[in-house]
Amino acid sequence: MATKATATIQADPDAGWSLPAWTYSDPEFFAAEMQRVIRPSWQVVCHQSDVPNVGDYHTLEYLGESIIVVRGQDGDVRAFTNVCRHRGARLVDGPSGCAVAKKLTCPYHAWSFDLEGKLVGVPLKQSYPGLDQSKHGLVPVDLDVWRGFIFVRLENDGGPSVAEMIAPYDHEVEPYRFEDLRAFGRVTLRPRHVNWKNVGDNYSDGLHIPVAHPGLTRLMGSGYGVEAQENVDKMWGPIRERLSNNPSEKAYQKYLPHVPYLPEERQKLWTYFKLWPNVAFDIYPDQVDFMQWLPVSPTETLIREISYAVPDDRREMKAARYLNWRINRQVNAEDTWLISRVQDGMASESFTVGPLAETEVALRNFCRKIRGLIPEARQHRSPPPGWSRRPHAAN
Repeated sequence: MATKATATIQADPDAGWSLPAWTYSDPEFFAAEMQRVIRPSWQVVCHQSDVPNVGDYHTLEYLGESIIVVRGQDGDVRAFTNVCRHRGARLVDGPSGCAVAKKLTCPYHAWSFDLEGKLVGVPLKQSYPGLDQSKHGLVPVDLDVWRGFIFVRLENDGGPSVAEMIAPYDHEVEPYRFEDLRAFGRVTLRPRHVNWKNVGDNYSDGLHIPVAHPGLTRLMGSGYGVEAQENVDKMWGPIRERLSNNPSEKAYQKYLPHVPYLPEERQKLWTYFKLWPNVAFDIYPDQVDFMQWLPVSPTETLIREISYAVPDDRREMKAARYLNWRINRQVNAEDTWLISRVQDGMASESFTVGPLAETEVALRNFCRKIRGLIPEARQHRSPPPGWSRRPHAAN
């Protein structure tokens, strides 16, 4: 584990314990998390290649907000709330599209905005005396681009950029040509009846791999590893030379072709990066997937994911990508079963907190950060209602 993470974890008096069960279902804690954790955090929307032309847009909906990312006339990408400044109507529908006539026109009263967010058209403008159009443009949203991927955040709390968050491992990402990625397939939305933290805990957990994922164990043996830095977890597993007895896994091992732009040590390596607090990249030799778990309610989460790849028309590569999907479809089914069991078990009055092994570095780091932002998470039982309205200070 990284030195920085080790030093921080040792300073936390609750380092050896998980977050208490009540924080995975309590409405007041959920509201505090949304305000203090999710609103200031970066959320991935799409890749720059998804909005290649002027007027192309993608949307992201979470926490009651709809965000639109659109490419302007100057070629730059900007983000705004998908809300007309007249009566608050949604400007566009659906996950993606292209602005007609290179303007965003409200379907309610036809107020129109240019691709830079300026209010440029008001029907019956003379009936709005004193209207200053310069003050009624679309509301901008913070935007960051890291290696071709576009991120937004609802509030700026002075936290690090995406590049700063993943800086400890950026050199490992560099060979994969993220900027050249193109989407294949479509964005998939998967509802789960669990708390959002439950999904993230499972993603960064290494101890369950040999117990609950026989396919990954056949592919990786005992080579699965976990590390934690301040704002990013790294998990990885090398694909073994010994062929699996599972047909899909065996075929993947046999047909995965050599990738000319990757160093030899990454030709058969699966690497996973989780960015604080709820975005992850699964990096394979054959493709790259992003995954985020968007909180919906204290016990509901929407998993959003899509696959990208550097264009490669080789038959072996197409086969490898299909087999990758088959393998990970089973892994996802196993994880869905696991997190549901954890969520159900946390409802028991008999369970408060669980001990964390010293090797559970990613979970320890996540719990520390949550406790720093919401100190009440140190309490094993939920405090009296109204606790979140008292002034708080991060540790």
